[in-house]
Amino acid sequence: MRTVIAGGHGQIALRLEHLLSARGDEVAGIIRKAEQGDDLRRAGAEPVLLDLESASVEEVAAHLQGADAAVFAAGAGPGSGTARKDTVDRGAAVLFADAAVRARVRRFVVVSAMGADPAHQGDEVFDVYLRAKGEADAYVARQDALDWTILRPGALTNDAGSGLVRLEARTGRGPVPRDDVAAVLAELVDTAATAGLTLELISGSTPVSVAVKSVAGN
Repeated sequence: MRTVIAGGHGQIALRLEHLLSARGDEVAGIIRKAEQGDDLRRAGAEPVLLDLESASVEEVAAHLQGADAAVFAAGAGPGSGTARKDTVDRGAAVLFADAAVRARVRRFVVVSAMGADPAHQGDEVFDVYLRAKGEADAYVARQDALDWTILRPGALTNDAGSGLVRLEARTGRGPVPRDDVAAVLAELVDTAATAGLTLELISGSTPVSVAVKSVAGN
């Protein structure tokens, strides 16, 4: 299958690209800087140079044509101000969802954040971030033309993945290695039976494939 990933140079995205390409899938990653392309190629992905803060729906949809799945893994990142939380964490997610609908790509997976809530209160940067992610998630969830799944990982770490997770509608807070987040995403991409679910993810005791099958009702 072919998967297009927004935020293709992110730490989770690079891991996901490697996993998908290693199993024989076609992967493309959307990046903002040409110099990031070599990292994607090393992960087995095709780099697509496109700025989601300025691109049109039509431009993004053109790169989604023929894809089987789309993954939104972009983010303004630490150190960015409140303005980019709106333009990237909310705006780019909305744009990517609209483009997927335009390109008739039904399978749509979002990397969100634990605590994301459109009604989250506060004016600090992290408050704005959680509100922006919540607004994006709510927008995606209203799109009847998408078979969407929203994944909300706990505190991300660079520890080696254990392959053991807790994946539920509500897990409570906890850490999770980026390796394991990518492994869960790789399973979710081709598990359409998880469509319509918003899931929290932390480290646990259940193998990734079993955890995904469990929430899918298998």
